Amino acid sequence: MKTPFQITRFALFFSLVVLVLGSCKDDDPVGIETYTRNFSGEVVQDWMQIMLVLSKETTGAFPPAVARVIGYTGLALYESVVPGMPEYQSMAGQINGLSPGDLPTAEPGEYHWGAVANVVLAQMTRSCFAGASPENFQAMDDLEASYNAAFAAEVDASVMSRSIAFGQAMALAMIEYSNSDGQANCFNTNFPTSYVAPVGSGLWKPTPPLFAIALQPYWGEIRPFVTKNVTEEMPPPPIPFSTDPSSPFWIELEEVFNVNATLTTEEDIIANFWSDDPGKSSTPPGHSLSILRIVLEQENADLATSAESFAKLGMAVHDAFISCWKAKYIYNLIRPITVVHEHVDPSFSIPLPTPPFPEYTSGHSVQSGAAAKVLTDLFGDNYAFTDVTQVFRSDIDGSARSFSSFYAFADEAAISRLYGGIHYRKAIDEGIAQGLGVGENISALHFKK
Repeated sequence: MKTPFQITRFALFFSLVVLVLGSCKDDDPVGIETYTRNFSGEVVQDWMQIMLVLSKETTGAFPPAVARVIGYTGLALYESVVPGMPEYQSMAGQINGLSPGDLPTAEPGEYHWGAVANVVLAQMTRSCFAGASPENFQAMDDLEASYNAAFAAEVDASVMSRSIAFGQAMALAMIEYSNSDGQANCFNTNFPTSYVAPVGSGLWKPTPPLFAIALQPYWGEIRPFVTKNVTEEMPPPPIPFSTDPSSPFWIELEEVFNVNATLTTEEDIIANFWSDDPGKSSTPPGHSLSILRIVLEQENADLATSAESFAKLGMAVHDAFISCWKAKYIYNLIRPITVVHEHVDPSFSIPLPTPPFPEYTSGHSVQSGAAAKVLTDLFGDNYAFTDVTQVFRSDIDGSARSFSSFYAFADEAAISRLYGGIHYRKAIDEGIAQGLGVGENISALHFKK
């Protein structure tokens, strides 16, 4: 484990000169000597890695709930270190339900922003993954303690105490904010029995092999970070259901059938690589978080860059699932496997289990499009990276996959659902467009002053 970057002699000299000349700005109460950019982002990468494990191993960690965790944790990290980023500002007053008075302020003085981040990430992760195993709780405690010990050796006790106190206060405030959306217990309420799925021609019904009831049917009604991600990013209606062989709907169904009847080895690998089923991986939003972690490590990113990118990625995937789930339960479109079994071939099989919720739009597409948009805005149009997210898995071909841009990863994640027999083409294409709109709205928030 590396320790945070130390300020160079030149930077220290420059900081002292600025302070002596009285050049610290009024909106920079903690002083230039403790800028967030002077600290390593490695602490963020390590907490991301624990979150990926928890997203795989915690009971009830289905994609919408995991996206919520990533959203609030990334935002909490950002708010905790933004006082040391004088060119940036809080999201309070810009996003739903968070006002400036809801958050603590950093008192004047020196801070170890790595220590602040460590405390906030530890508190948020423990709170959000309250159902984690004892072993994973111990892993969280150990990681927090390890970084606290390393950081305490770098600064005076008073600085460490001030940093930990501010981190704890921010974590409590952000936990209270997150819980105000009414979903603090969402890991335990994924399948509400109060929901009665509508019945009719072309409408969703439980799918094999488990025939589970609907997952999070009310998720589209919870609070997004940005309202227009729900009000303005709804997709057009799906193609009307029809069993007429000449109809547009049937043509789309035939594509799913034919692709899966002649699936190539490469298409099967892609379908499984992006499947990210709960309990087998960190779920689709966790996969996006893993990609961000890969990029941050590749960039040797400082704490400020890590915090900004985590916040944007987290808010994007959280709002993407709210927007997508809103569409899913408005249209309640039937899944391809159901139509094929009822009207074509009852013995037909597909590579992946169909998840228990309506078809339109594709969750993989929406969240991948949103992630790709904010990551592109952060790191550039042609950012090449290699995705090693699945290399630990022995149940699939977990070989690393390389991409020339973030949009390239989003396109592959989206089309993987056609290869898996999960979605029609329109749900994929409109899902990507929906996600890009969500990501654009997150990028448009005023992080910089």
